[in-house]
Amino acid sequence: MKTLFVCSERDARETRVSITPTDAQKLKNMGWSVNVESGAGANAGFADADYVANGATIVNADFAKQADIVVSVRKPSIEDVSKFKSGSFHISLLDPFNEKSLIKAFADAGVTAVSFELIPRITIAQKMDVLSSQSNLAGYCAVIEAVSKINKIAPMMMTPAGTISPLKFFIVGVGVAGLQAIATAKRLGARVEAFDTRPVVEEQVKSLGAKFVKIDIGQTGQTAQGYAKELTPEQIELQRKGMAKVCSQADVIITTAKLFGRKAPRIITGEMVAGMKAGSIIVDMAVESGGNVEGSKPDEIVITPNGVTIIGDTCLEGHVPATSSQMYSSNVCNFLGHFTKDGELQLDMQDAILKSAVVTKDGQITDKRFM
Repeated sequence: MKTLFVCSERDARETRVSITPTDAQKLKNMGWSVNVESGAGANAGFADADYVANGATIVNADFAKQADIVVSVRKPSIEDVSKFKSGSFHISLLDPFNEKSLIKAFADAGVTAVSFELIPRITIAQKMDVLSSQSNLAGYCAVIEAVSKINKIAPMMMTPAGTISPLKFFIVGVGVAGLQAIATAKRLGARVEAFDTRPVVEEQVKSLGAKFVKIDIGQTGQTAQGYAKELTPEQIELQRKGMAKVCSQADVIITTAKLFGRKAPRIITGEMVAGMKAGSIIVDMAVESGGNVEGSKPDEIVITPNGVTIIGDTCLEGHVPATSSQMYSSNVCNFLGHFTKDGELQLDMQDAILKSAVVTKDGQITDKRFM
């Protein structure tokens, strides 16, 4: 039987846990000895006793030195990695393009590291796709956060005192997060418009009851994995001009345009923000990677001189930690279950999932992009 260790999260922003008590039982049934750092699930509402009731053992942080697999949500520190057992296996969101020193530390420590962001978007890996599962929740939370901060109600109401108009939402970027933001805003009764550089998503926008904003910016498209292709500076300027009028009429703008491993495109300029109504809300979901909105700041709420509130929350999914932990944990269990036979990890590096997601193995960095 191999040992698995569930770390407490060190990042002060983080409320999630990588394995829930229910999934601890599933992993035990696969043949794993599940060990959970004391208090690891507390912020998500899972007590140590819940883990014990599901067959896990409560341990302290030093257990990482003897674990065969170490699992967390956020990346560990270089110091933490130096304590991992040589030959062990690690899974977390490693941010490999921006953490090359950390990736080298994994290689130096002889740890096989999986960057969970690099799970490929192929059919067999859908149940392991942590970016999609967490982006889905972040899109939901972005709408809830905006509605909680604005000084109006979301739905239309017809009352004896008069008719209340619905909030006008503008969603920029119609990936997983954007689609969930549209759906959530519509459920709350808002009027929703959305824009994406990929014309192919227009049908999805309309299927959710929103209006697709058409802006002619020339030839665009998407990558093999379904992400929007990076725009040229000229296309970005055309996009901004086309969006300016929509922004000026919106009560809430939610921007979702992220480019994994690269700086987020600046879509909403200071001039566009200055043209918005006082009391309007902007949620910049890309703030951690540079931001789509001029003036947004990570983990801060900025109020502009003209009264627009810009929310720069870097962990929106952390607002619903029980649910986000449940989904992340399911992604981990599905990954481990796919490669576990008789309580042992069997790693075929020709497998499409492992070729994409494993960043260090046998003391080597597997992809020169991370060197």
